[in-house]
Amino acid sequence: MSEQITESPKSPEPLVLEEFSGLQIPYEVIKGVGVSLGLTLFWILEKFRDGIFHLLDRMNIKPRVRRASAFPPGRAPRKRHIALHG
Repeated sequence: MSEQITESPKSPEPLVLEEFSGLQIPYEVIKGVGVSLGLTLFWILEKFRDGIFHLLDRMNIKPRVRRASAFPPGRAPRKRHIALHG
């Protein structure tokens, strides 16, 4: 009943290297620096957010008691349409 599927290991494909032209090298370097800076900024913002939540935990601030809503209670205000005459 139990069939075991065994895959034969694939032979590795030969490695093909791309040769960069003169302008592609600085472009790739700048791209790598940009990615590194973006990840660094993301990490800094994550640490800041984590610090804020730890501060709130230490201050023992409770979460909101009632559910927050994007729509306030009551009737929505009437929309005024401005007629454009050209």
